[in-house]
Amino acid sequence: MGKKTKIALAIAAASAAAWAGSKAISKPQQREGKQALQFDRPIILAHRGGALLAPEHTMLAFEKAAQLGVDGFEIDIRLTKDEEIIVFHDDTVDRTTDGYGLIADMTLAEINALNHGYQFEDLDGAFPYREEKINVVTLRELLETYPNMLINIDIKDAPDTYEGSLMPSKLWRLIEELGVEHRVVVTSFYGEQIDRFNLYAQNQVALGAGESDVRKAFASFSSQFGHLYHPKVDVFQIPPKSGVIALDSPKFIQFLNHLNIPVHYWTINDIDTMKKLIHNGAKGIITDRPDIAAELLQEQESLS
Repeated sequence: MGKKTKIALAIAAASAAAWAGSKAISKPQQREGKQALQFDRPIILAHRGGALLAPEHTMLAFEKAAQLGVDGFEIDIRLTKDEEIIVFHDDTVDRTTDGYGLIADMTLAEINALNHGYQFEDLDGAFPYREEKINVVTLRELLETYPNMLINIDIKDAPDTYEGSLMPSKLWRLIEELGVEHRVVVTSFYGEQIDRFNLYAQNQVALGAGESDVRKAFASFSSQFGHLYHPKVDVFQIPPKSGVIALDSPKFIQFLNHLNIPVHYWTINDIDTMKKLIHNGAKGIITDRPDIAAELLQEQESLS
């Protein structure tokens, strides 16, 4: 036996021993199930209220989606100059309104003076709300208007901004005041914001995975050391693909489900992809077309 072969065998033996040792001392730990995520079927979350059916993040959108029978809304939040939490995605009002400027530089009253349906283009290519006055929605207003809906809240303000530094504590105070801990999910692209929020919430609220959580989970799943992965979050809301990496495989979904972590996929607007994801084990569909998703679930319920 040659020297190189002996070295290779020694490395393989050491790796096997490390794997066996880690299996012996580290067992997969299921995440404690949160009430907000207890559904007995795949759920529909209207993305920004259903952004292809009505102006995103407006009461028009939320009302339409609620009438279609969705289980909840996937929304984004930002902090205004006067420290009000509004339901809004961009850092400026430019894309969706008839005004311009940074959210952080504007008061709630100034933002509300704009028409939040001005730029909306419907499925026929028309702009039906240019002559109407459509207001912004505050998070308080949304939570109070829909007391039976699951509200998935994505913190958009970056942790290194003034607004971002305030948002986790202000969000927790509002959730606690309204007593809605049992029906919200809090997430963010920024893992730091999720961690900051949970310093206040202390695991009383369901947490969504940030980008770093997704990377860590997929790396664990792809290796032989998946048993070392101990999740800090309660739900994964991810795209079917990230770059060249497929995140929608049944095995990856099963890996997370075994840890009591449901997987929701965004932003899914065609029925064939919805069917494929649900068949693979997805527990939720986040969509701009809640009308299509509602029809799919009605079809499945009629077959069951």
